[in-house]
Amino acid sequence: MTQRQLADILNISDKTVSKWECGNGMPEVALMLPLCTALHINVNELLSGERLADANYQKKAEENMINLIKEKEENKKNLKLSVFTGITTTAVFIVLIMLVCFYTEVMTIPIKIALIVFACVVFGSGLYVTMSLDRIAGYFECPHCKESFVPTWTAYLMAPHTLTKRYLKCPACGKRGYCKHTLTKKDPAQK
Repeated sequence: MTQRQLADILNISDKTVSKWECGNGMPEVALMLPLCTALHINVNELLSGERLADANYQKKAEENMINLIKEKEENKKNLKLSVFTGITTTAVFIVLIMLVCFYTEVMTIPIKIALIVFACVVFGSGLYVTMSLDRIAGYFECPHCKESFVPTWTAYLMAPHTLTKRYLKCPACGKRGYCKHTLTKKDPAQK
């Protein structure tokens, strides 16, 4: 079966099927059963990436469930660490700049310059770490096709944003929109 044939059966784009085959994403929950039916496999085999004998079925089902729980917990941890890093580095930056501004008589110009440079390095490093953790903490959900994805670093960096959404191009449907940041992949049928 070609990517196009499978995509037609599932009423999705062949780009989405290609993404799955390349390991760059997983099918949405609502597509898993139709996909398994089309491929003559079960969901546990889909998540495991292999055909399972009856003896291994229960063990693999438990492993898959544990992996999904671990992924969600890891995403929560990354998001919390991202917020903590952002707040901490911003506070350090502000304190250092205030020191330079308010203690003008005590400090020499080279010390002021060194503190300003140090404050900028701390802030820049903290911002990079914060953004890196935020980008990989979960997924961004396309408002058009409800596909969940992790954007590239460049797409993430260049996207206008609010606290919970970024204006990104969906790799599945190719449309741009404000994509909501979520910790787990959502079932499009629940929207």
